[in-house]
Amino acid sequence: MLLSMQWLRDFVPYEGEVQELGDRLTMLGLELEEIFNPFEAIKDIVVGHVVECDKHPEADKLSVCKVDVGDGELLDIVCGAPNVTKGINVPVAKVGVTMPGDFKIKKAKLRGVKSHGMICSERELELSDAHEGIMILPEDLKPGVKFTEAMNMEDTVLDLGITPNRADCLSMLGIARETSLAFDLPITMPKINLVENGGNAADMLKIEIDDPDLCPLYQARILQGAKIAPSPDWMRYRLLSVGVRPISNIVDVTNYILFELGQPLHSFDADLLKGGKIRVGLAPEGTKFTTLDEQERKLIGSDLLIWDAERPVALAGVMGGMNSEINDDSTNVVLESAVFRPGLIRKTARRLALPSEASYRFERGVDQQMNTFAMDRAAQLMSELSGAKVVSGVAKNEPTPWQNRTHDYRHKRCNSWLGLDLEPEFSKKAFSLMGLEVNDSDADCWKVSTPSYRLDLEREADLYEEVARYFGMDKIPSVLPRISKTFDASVIADTPYGFYRRIKNWGRGVGLHEAINYSFVGDDDLDLLGLPKEGRVNIANPLSEDQNVMRTELAPGLLNTVRHNLAQGNTHIRVFEIAKKFIKDETSDTETREQSRLGIMLNGPRSNAEWPNEQGDADYLDVKGLVEHLLADLKLANSKCKPTFSLAEDHSYLEPCVNITLGEKEIGFMGMVKADIADKYHAKKEVWMADLNADLLREIVMDHEIQFETLPVFPPSRRDVTVIGPVSLHAETIKDAILGLKLPLIESVELVNVFVPEGQDEERNLSFRITYRHGQKTLTDKAVDKEHKKVLAGLEKSLPVRF
Repeated sequence: MLLSMQWLRDFVPYEGEVQELGDRLTMLGLELEEIFNPFEAIKDIVVGHVVECDKHPEADKLSVCKVDVGDGELLDIVCGAPNVTKGINVPVAKVGVTMPGDFKIKKAKLRGVKSHGMICSERELELSDAHEGIMILPEDLKPGVKFTEAMNMEDTVLDLGITPNRADCLSMLGIARETSLAFDLPITMPKINLVENGGNAADMLKIEIDDPDLCPLYQARILQGAKIAPSPDWMRYRLLSVGVRPISNIVDVTNYILFELGQPLHSFDADLLKGGKIRVGLAPEGTKFTTLDEQERKLIGSDLLIWDAERPVALAGVMGGMNSEINDDSTNVVLESAVFRPGLIRKTARRLALPSEASYRFERGVDQQMNTFAMDRAAQLMSELSGAKVVSGVAKNEPTPWQNRTHDYRHKRCNSWLGLDLEPEFSKKAFSLMGLEVNDSDADCWKVSTPSYRLDLEREADLYEEVARYFGMDKIPSVLPRISKTFDASVIADTPYGFYRRIKNWGRGVGLHEAINYSFVGDDDLDLLGLPKEGRVNIANPLSEDQNVMRTELAPGLLNTVRHNLAQGNTHIRVFEIAKKFIKDETSDTETREQSRLGIMLNGPRSNAEWPNEQGDADYLDVKGLVEHLLADLKLANSKCKPTFSLAEDHSYLEPCVNITLGEKEIGFMGMVKADIADKYHAKKEVWMADLNADLLREIVMDHEIQFETLPVFPPSRRDVTVIGPVSLHAETIKDAILGLKLPLIESVELVNVFVPEGQDEERNLSFRITYRHGQKTLTDKAVDKEHKKVLAGLEKSLPVRF
């Protein structure tokens, strides 16, 4: 939103520094982005007085002028404009001045006559497209004065960032209210002195609204005998200062009111409207309508149109139509002022890629109670600028009148939320300055009525924010909040959210990076993985063909993550994702069955640093180790509920694929992504994946009972043993055999090393570390050696091994 300081001062008497105003508005939520001079390009143009004007001796269409620019000497300037004459004031660009378009004025010689400057037209100053002649200025201006100062043109404009909820600040009045709040200044509204000239607009124009939900209010005034002409300089320059191109007096007034009061208006040529009727209704599917930009638009059934008795004449809230626009021959005007449903206007403007200043405000919400004031002020200005007579009365239809809104406000709760200790009178003053009405008969719970222009105040918390804005967001002290743990906090761990958070903490702890992918993928992704078409949940309105179906597996999203990382040069990929997959299920209320899954995917080197880490690429042992580590972390990998891994016969995208079973429940699968599929995702090395049923894991965890054991108080003794056995003998078998001896002093058994002698294909060496501990005393070496011999004897007896 561009804020003209001159325009602002029409509402509030602010005389402070512009930067201070910008800073205060920023703290109120209207962020200052830039301060600039809208007429910077012509700031060096001066007022000149043509003292003499003679014909050029060598050119019939050129004149040689002597111009007074306040420097004491007259400048000789050659001018080709037909309207230049002696005695007029004109804008002059002296030698050395840079014109708009980066054109620098230099001394020149035209047909043998020297010229020391240029007399400018409006087009050369980029004030309009007029170029029939030079610009003639008022007679009372003093030569040498800066042109922008002499014409009272704006030199300071603030560019403010307005958040979508603050529709009330999309006008000079709205920002004036915020300035009044910041500096405790009075607001002066424009005075209405509308003169009506008989007749009855309500009899001349009937208003029909098909659906009150789409248009709560539509009203219009009728003006007769208007003369279309350029707007006066003050209005044109104000519009230019906020980036609007002046067109004509009637059209410019509607734009002026839009920026001044925030109410979009539209003017129709009354003689082009048929049947003396205006109807607000939806467009039939496929309707074609030509807007003011001369583009034919194809409409759909959700686009709202303004119709006369026979045809559409405007795209409601967005843009008028070519068939009813104001033109140079227009004399009678219908001035529209309305309120439309914001969401409807937003969808139409976005779909047609047709943003406008009007739609920008309608789609955020306009002030229904300001509607009549804005229309009357516009009618008055049109009458004054065009000579039109305003027909008495208003053609109006308001099926949904504005209803005042009242909210509770608890001051103690406000202080608690903001961490402040404000007096009730502070809040009451803040609300009063904002235009809110306060009923504090109940000291503990006030009733606060919000005005129609503050559509963002929807609940009590919004009132707390208003108190904070008035106090100053930058003044609220930074204090760490007091954290008190409630009984509810201990319950969170038992919820799905708490369990998934536990898994995420585990994933980050083992060096995995969490991936968050869209829940929707493309049919092509699922087809590439050989996943069945049955059970897919199609999206009714997909963002693109690449995202037209809900995922039935986590693999497509994780593979796309791998591809994206590889494209960015990351070759060490260790990612995990915990998310839902979706399967079509007619028996479900939503016709979709959801299941939470944990996906793990590895690609590239086992470590991202060569030294001192073990070299090599991620393989089966890495992904298997992560699964075992997770189950151990969840306290599921024990002798009573031991995970088992069995080779699956066939899988659509993993080869090999291993089923993971916990007890009698299959909890997931893991394996290597088929090479041809991995290649499609630009992976040149093996891609390993594990996919676990997170819902089932939680169910198993929740079924377990928590048991407590006394912490050991006596030191352990450890012995290492290297077992030489056949390659086919699993380390887990040896470990189970040791624990199966059920010797009371054995606390744990860990595999610490695997060694295959050079040239040996049938045997390997497995080193285990056995921890011995007694719960009641410190073990002696003699007792440990005795126990250790039992282990060696037991292994030799039960397994084909030696030491």
